[in-house]
Amino acid sequence: MTSEFDPRPNAYDGAVSLRGLVKRFADRSIVDHVSIDVRAGEFFALLGPSGCGKTTTLRMIAGFETPDEGKVVIDDVDVTSFPPEKRLCNTVFQNYSLFPHLNVQDNVKFGLRFSPFERDERAAVGKALEMVRLTGFERRRVQQLSGGEQQRVALARAIVLEPSVLLLDEPLGALDAQLRHDLQVELSGLQRALDTTFIYVTHDQEEAFTMSDRIGVMRDGRLLQVGTPEELYEEPVSVAVATFVGTANIVPATVHNGTLETLGMRMPTTVSNASAVRVLVRPERVHVAADASRIIDGAASTPATVERVVFAGSSLQVSLRVAGETLVAEVPNDDLVPDLRHGQEVTVCVRAPDVRVLTE
Repeated sequence: MTSEFDPRPNAYDGAVSLRGLVKRFADRSIVDHVSIDVRAGEFFALLGPSGCGKTTTLRMIAGFETPDEGKVVIDDVDVTSFPPEKRLCNTVFQNYSLFPHLNVQDNVKFGLRFSPFERDERAAVGKALEMVRLTGFERRRVQQLSGGEQQRVALARAIVLEPSVLLLDEPLGALDAQLRHDLQVELSGLQRALDTTFIYVTHDQEEAFTMSDRIGVMRDGRLLQVGTPEELYEEPVSVAVATFVGTANIVPATVHNGTLETLGMRMPTTVSNASAVRVLVRPERVHVAADASRIIDGAASTPATVERVVFAGSSLQVSLRVAGETLVAEVPNDDLVPDLRHGQEVTVCVRAPDVRVLTE
């Protein structure tokens, strides 16, 4: 590892390593020994509820906060003591931070005056605006732009410097739902086109799942799990991850001699003996049989009572009372629609591979 700074654009590939980062405020650990390896060219999201430490972690990568313990390493260069302007990172904030007295071109060009190397400003600004689909907006005032267009200007101002790492702090949080969805798709495409490492902070699970190669889930300053969206959804390591990532049925269970018992159902398991555990079953894996002909062969089954049916377009969200617990099922909105009603007695079927035992 070195501590030398190379000021050239793209001098780093963009691999970021956080090694035991700790940040305390008033004797409270906001970030508690967080270690992550972000691969070069990866779209990596930090996902967690407000106050979990994700933005503080991002600010330590950017150099806006100094860790009390640990290191920030970019491509084997320890940049922990580097000021923000020497990290070849750039940050896009939720509030855009545009200059209202400058037009689009001058907002994008502003950062170039602090660059340690020379560029053709006009060409660089033109390329950045083209990448965010704002060619022709050069002379417009910020006040003339929509929220989505302002966010694109903020992105252009960040990428014009050709950063090796782009840091994004909930940049879509102020936009309406449809525009946010559209920009999620655009950001994914922009990241692939730039082949730049993106580290994206969000509390929105859908946002993280839509865009990211991998996600780090944080809670109370700790990193709970890192994985692909599929890994986090299918194989969460704890109740905290399972409940934050997608809709989850978490119910009590016991394991003994290779058999798991939960909600009156018994099924085989490879988990070692445990007197009491909790298990995860995703709603789409809960099958509701309105009559005996719909019971799934080979699945565990148990009686249930329909408590509530909510129309959700292509599916129904069905709340069921099963052995004293509430279970939510996602049922296709097809021939079962007339069969399910409040108070109806049904059978719930669950396959053993669709049940995950949680030990934390």
